[in-house]
Amino acid sequence: MLLVLSEGHKEHLAFLPQVDASVVGEFGRIALQFLRKGSSPKIYEGAARKLCVPVEMVQHGVEGLMFLMTECSKHMISGVDFLDSVLILGFGDELNQILLQLYLQHHNEIRTILSQLPSNLPAYNNLEWRLDVQLASRSVRQRVIPLLTVHLHLTRGCDSCSDHSSMVLQTDPSTLLHLISTLEIALATMKTTHTRRILRNIK
Repeated sequence: MLLVLSEGHKEHLAFLPQVDASVVGEFGRIALQFLRKGSSPKIYEGAARKLCVPVEMVQHGVEGLMFLMTECSKHMISGVDFLDSVLILGFGDELNQILLQLYLQHHNEIRTILSQLPSNLPAYNNLEWRLDVQLASRSVRQRVIPLLTVHLHLTRGCDSCSDHSSMVLQTDPSTLLHLISTLEIALATMKTTHTRRILRNIK
């Protein structure tokens, strides 16, 4: 899977090639610190004074880097896909490798931090399923009609104030197999060279 960046995020990250590699690493550290504890304008101001650039430029660079790391970690993007995702930014190989190392070193921690943040979206909690088969009816003595019933349990919110809900879904096995096959084809298509080339050029 490739991460598609908006024009705004590309502009924020365009600041990174203008600074030394050590500064990019420091930006990564600041981005992680902000994820853990929240942002601090004083850190932006201190970094801006050292680099002799506007505070907004530093803030956008750090926030753009934080978005890149969190989105890639959220979708569990591989190292190869990460490099393909940042290729469209036009960075040099050295900067791409620095960003890759930042991602590989911290993506597990970032996922842990993200999992602890409250979310309004329902999350998977448990799944129960049952297969019912009708073998006959009053009008037809011999027939087989399978039906799969899925009971999906969801949670919303943090651990201390979670809200539980559930959904009951029904389908026949042939429809379910068709759905699985379609999703597998879509995932395989996302990994092809042609699709990667298209995603790199999406504006």
